Amino acid sequence: MNWKVEFTDIALKTLKKMDKHTAAMLIGYIEKKLVGSINPRSLGKPLIANHKGKWRYRIGEYRLLCLIEDDRITITVIQIGHRKEIYKRQL
Repeated sequence: MNWKVEFTDIALKTLKKMDKHTAAMLIGYIEKKLVGSINPRSLGKPLIANHKGKWRYRIGEYRLLCLIEDDRITITVIQIGHRKEIYKRQL
């Protein structure tokens, strides 16, 4: 199975607001590690408590919060942010 990656509108908006270097680093990680991966769960970590059901991918000081949908073979990026702020925001 080759996984594909989708973004929510909020995640895209956040990505566009970031400086070019950070955005390129995040996009590079997504394209290299997640798009076409065989097992996306091996690269991330499941979250608990308020974020149960979501997965976290760590890229330096930044985090991607995602939903992994097995039936669609899709990873949906729902939030992107700095590690100090990402868990405070609720969707």
